[in-house]
Amino acid sequence: MTSTEPATGRVAPALTTSGFLRAPFAPATYHGVAQVVVGWLWALTAGLPVMIVVVTAAALVPVLGLGLLVLPPALALARAFGGAERARLAAQTGAVVPAPARRRPGGPHRVTRLWAASSDPVGWRATAYAVVALLLTSVYLAFVVAMAAGAVGGVVLAARFLLGGGDAGPLATAAGTLLLLVAVVVALWLAACCAQAGTLTIVRLARTLLGPSAAAQARAAQALAESEARVAESAAAAATERADVLSETRAAALEAADTERRRIERDLHDGAQQRLVALGVTLGTARRVAEREPAAAVDALEQAHGEVKETLAELRDLVRGIHPAVLSDRGLDAALSALAARSPVPVRVEASGLEAAGTTAQAAAYFVVAEALTNVAKHAGASVAHVRAAVVPEGAAGSGPVLRVEVTDDGRGGAGTAPGGGLAGLRGRVAALDGTFDLTSPADAGTRLTVELPCAS
Repeated sequence: MTSTEPATGRVAPALTTSGFLRAPFAPATYHGVAQVVVGWLWALTAGLPVMIVVVTAAALVPVLGLGLLVLPPALALARAFGGAERARLAAQTGAVVPAPARRRPGGPHRVTRLWAASSDPVGWRATAYAVVALLLTSVYLAFVVAMAAGAVGGVVLAARFLLGGGDAGPLATAAGTLLLLVAVVVALWLAACCAQAGTLTIVRLARTLLGPSAAAQARAAQALAESEARVAESAAAAATERADVLSETRAAALEAADTERRRIERDLHDGAQQRLVALGVTLGTARRVAEREPAAAVDALEQAHGEVKETLAELRDLVRGIHPAVLSDRGLDAALSALAARSPVPVRVEASGLEAAGTTAQAAAYFVVAEALTNVAKHAGASVAHVRAAVVPEGAAGSGPVLRVEVTDDGRGGAGTAPGGGLAGLRGRVAALDGTFDLTSPADAGTRLTVELPCAS
């Protein structure tokens, strides 16, 4: 038993309704008998001398204060006895008795420290335990031995009735034998119950006198309650802060999605839609003049063919901005290499282990790198850029495996996440995935953008 509260069902099952009938055969009975015997011997050979030493030292206190010199080591001996008794009970019964906190004697004067050591409550309670435990184990042991001896005697007498008969006749012999057998059974049950009850009594006595005092337990419970309250307050504050962050990132994600939708709508309206309208006009012209002016029709068809190619190019760029095909077909590593190949600024790419990241995290990382390289080309004035992407076991926030992306350049620096800008949109996209976004861009010292995205995203 490892709980700090003695369980009656484990130490003394005979005292429960379900364990009473099995008392003579329960392992707890044999453990109880062993505990009573060993406990009595230990209390007699160790507890009694400790009690004598402490009482003698206390009696010497009025004699010129000699007891103040002898009593502290005597109480230290009592504390050692209490520690050994707690260990014995844990070994024999499994009941763990917590050790009490020892009061450290203090004070500016030696006499004050001696008096404090002489009034150590832990030592005095251990001494009281030695006295009471010796009395209780003696009583329980005597009762168990008496009941066991009575049971053995009853069996012997019953055997004599059965084997030797008697002058009272066969009916009296049978009645006497039956009564003796009933007495034997009762004696066995009483001995078993007494052994288990003795163990339970000693364990509870040890918890009372050898464990922490009621005041210490109350202080510990109060400290635990205060600690749990602080933890709960911290968790509530973290939950509130997390809710605020989620509200902000949700609003930012919605705003970014709406901005992206308007961009796509504008690109379609100003680009592909206008070219398709022009294509329809050109094809209509070619159809009308095809019979009368074949040369003009050929020129119109050539122009229409050019419009078709331009429209397809714009649609490919538009689709790439929504979700690049290379990312779906060949993975993030190839997609980053494609971004580097299209960049007007030389870009070196280092990528490893990106397959462990989720598709959403990979897509977010792709757009982070795309926007960062666009800014490098447009605003940084850099001569070279460097992209590093890898899955790391633990992110800066300690939230498990993350996809870490870092984009650096040697440009003029001074970049910022202005509202409505591309980097601000990226920050919102990353925050919506519960990632981290860190931008370092001192003036004339280049720019470093580091993003961490949970792999499960």
